[in-house]
Amino acid sequence: MTDIVKPSTLPGFMELLPREQILFNEMLDTIKRNYEKYGFLPLDTPVIEKSEVLLAKGGGETEKQIYRFQKGDTDMSLRFDLTVPLARYTVEHFSDLSFPFKRYQIGKVYRGEKAQKGRFREFYQCDIDTIGNEKLSILNDAEFPVVIYHTFKDLGFDKFVIKINNRKILNGFYRALEIEDTVSVLRTVDKLDKIGVAKVKEELLEIGVSSENADKILDFITIDGTNAEVIAKLESFEIENETFKEGVAELKTVIECIGGYGVPESNYKVDLKIARGLDYYTGTVYETELVDYPEIGSVCSGGRYENLASYYTDRKLPGVGLSIGLSRLFYQLNQAKIIGAKKESLTDVMVIPMDDYEMDSIKLAAKLQEAGIATTVYTEKAKLGKKFKYADSLNIPYTIVVGENEVKTGEYAIKDMVKQEQESLTVEQIIARLK
Repeated sequence: MTDIVKPSTLPGFMELLPREQILFNEMLDTIKRNYEKYGFLPLDTPVIEKSEVLLAKGGGETEKQIYRFQKGDTDMSLRFDLTVPLARYTVEHFSDLSFPFKRYQIGKVYRGEKAQKGRFREFYQCDIDTIGNEKLSILNDAEFPVVIYHTFKDLGFDKFVIKINNRKILNGFYRALEIEDTVSVLRTVDKLDKIGVAKVKEELLEIGVSSENADKILDFITIDGTNAEVIAKLESFEIENETFKEGVAELKTVIECIGGYGVPESNYKVDLKIARGLDYYTGTVYETELVDYPEIGSVCSGGRYENLASYYTDRKLPGVGLSIGLSRLFYQLNQAKIIGAKKESLTDVMVIPMDDYEMDSIKLAAKLQEAGIATTVYTEKAKLGKKFKYADSLNIPYTIVVGENEVKTGEYAIKDMVKQEQESLTVEQIIARLK
């Protein structure tokens, strides 16, 4: 006798029931539709890349987290994000692309980190990036919050804020204070919302920042007011550092352009606390937060980077991009009951054949399907009550019984499963009713 293996999924891999998968797919389609509306072109790179490509910038934490394996003489790895494949793709197909190159990619990525609630080893990322050849206008940075605004509106959210800053402002300010290790300061400041002012000051002192400068930093990053007021305050600082001035000018342009796109000011805000911990970002940075659910954290983030593919080419490829971690976002929203699956099925009609009328049912279903109505035929032998119960369990809104009388008259009893009402209609009338 063959041993039966108990089925189970690996930790850190999300698997959904059909009703949840329908909701997940609806969210994914909404994101995709908005990305395409703003002219981003679709891209789909392989899940598996050469390890030397994925690890071109060196190992560290990335090497510890990637799923790496050997097949023959080839050293391969599963992609851990969509940015490295984009860099490889842009260089490999450089002569075939038009710049600025606007692309979106929605796909699964893999990270071998410790599985925990809401963090997955396999998860969907939804990325958009605009890549320039040698240069890229700051106006591109303003488009990304606009895309995110409309995406989250279409996902059903009203109260959310896209927080915007510029790393040049922070770097310039820290250099004006004669702080050498600006990267460590940026990483520490980025924790402010999570660990609070006192703990941030404590960590700043630990990395060698003087108490006076720590206070100046905390006063600076907590400047508040309307977007115009914060920009005006920044312009009033008598800081001669060119990086600082450039950052303020860029931020002002981005904020004005977002307003020009018609985004309400309640949905975007200058926040000098936003630093994005990655060394990767060099200019504009973004984080998006649901106002009523701050505990969820950032639901979408990104920013401007100086050179996408420095490990693969001598060409300078500046860019700006954003990413929505859809699996994590879906899980957290679902757990918090902010969203909920409503549909059990995507079917509009279930055709129920009486004895010996299966072929007539199939022909009727084919006509409805051809008219664009999602239709299924109940094929199993069962009592009529069980057939209706099956349709009801899947929330299929309509059923049509096909028997001798229906075939003779050409009129079919269509039942509204919600209202529990029934009427006899021709095929043409049914199509007109359900279209």
